Order: sequence, then C-alpha cells, then structure tokens
Amino acid sequence: MARLFRPRQPAPRMGSRGQPEESRAAILQAAAKEFSEHGIAGARTDAIAREARVNKALLYYYFKNKETLYGAVLDNAFSGMKTKVFQVLDSDLPPRKKIMAYVGAYFDFIASNQIYPKLMQREMMRAREGHSEHIDRLVKTYFQPIYRRVGELLQQGIVEGEFRKVDPAHFVPSMVAMIVFYFSSAPVMQRIVRFNPLAPERIAERRAAVLDFISAALFHPTPNTARGIRP
Repeated sequence: MARLFRPRQPAPRMGSRGQPEESRAAILQAAAKEFSEHGIAGARTDAIAREARVNKALLYYYFKNKETLYGAVLDNAFSGMKTKVFQVLDSDLPPRKKIMAYVGAYFDFIASNQIYPKLMQREMMRAREGHSEHIDRLVKTYFQPIYRRVGELLQQGIVEGEFRKVDPAHFVPSMVAMIVFYFSSAPVMQRIVRFNPLAPERIAERRAAVLDFISAALFHPTPNTARGIRP
C-alpha cells in the first residue's frame, strides 16, 4: 500500500494574546538582534515580527511604536546585566574575591549575550548626539547603581590595604571597556590575529586574560606573590 504523503507543517507562529510572556520574549529577542544590526533608524518592524514569528499587529499590541520597543529592549538587556552582577555585589565575599567574581560575572553575561555590546555602542552614540530619550532612565536605573556599588567595593579594598589607590571614575570604565570592546571589535580583530576571537576556547582565554590583567593592576602583592609564588 502506498504511504500517504503528509506535507511538512510550517513552524508554528509564536504569537497570540493568550501567550503574552512567550510572545513578548520572542519579540524582544528578535528586536534586540534587529536593533543591534541596523540601529533604531534602520530597523524594520516587519523583520522583527517575522523573526519573532508573530503577527505585526501583535507587535504593536505589546509596544505602541518602534521607539517604545527599542526602550524595552534596552531595559531587558541592562536589567539582566544588573541582576547578574548584583548577585555578586550583594555577597559576603572579601574584596579581592568579590571584585574578581564581579568581573567574571560581567564577562560571562556579555559573552552569553554578544549582541549587547552593539546595542550599547549604538545607544551611547545616540546619547552623544542628543537623540536618546532613554539614556537618563538607563543611567539612573542601571549604570549608577552598579557604578556606585563597584566604587564602594574598590574603596573598601583600598581602606583594607588589599587594593592600590585607584580612582573609580577611571578604573570602573576601564574594566568594562576591556570586556565590551573585545566582543564589539571581534570582526576587526579576526582580520588582525587570523583566528576567530569568538570561538569558545578564545573567549575562555580572554576571560582569563582580563582577570589576570585587572588583578595585576589593582591588587597589592601578598608576601607570596611578591616572591613570585602563586597563593
């Protein structure tokens, strides 16, 4: 007997108003990709809807316009980062271990969300040109609380004699830049170093290099490390 041919079913669409969390998450993920590649001016809502597998009308059901959607993407990105690093900053670790854990957590978050450096760069450029209506909220809600807590951690380590005297206004952005720039510059670096900087083994090497660099720049040597002995 001949087998019945059943046509392949298309992938199910994500969207219905009865699935608000799933639909909204799919839209935000698709929008983050589109905004990171094209910026808000070049991003197309129909491409976002298609990537998220939702009806375009549903997109506007959750977000009234493209600017609102862009703001939600930024909040989604930076709230995730804040949650991740505050898990470390709220811990009872001593200063040396806490600053290394903070850097590691920040690195791991960016490595797992590699489109976020592009989003950050684009939003910083918009803010610089005076076109961002989100930057004040982002600064107050995410950047300042993180900066304040890391600054307090640096001051604690300095007072306890664990850290060199550094200025948080310079040291904190330097730590961030070491991480973010690596991922945002990966296409250029690949042409320079002739290997893929985003291969898992290269990311692991970069993580170790960042931690080593920051510890060397920040920590006062212990008696053992001063003699060249690892603790």
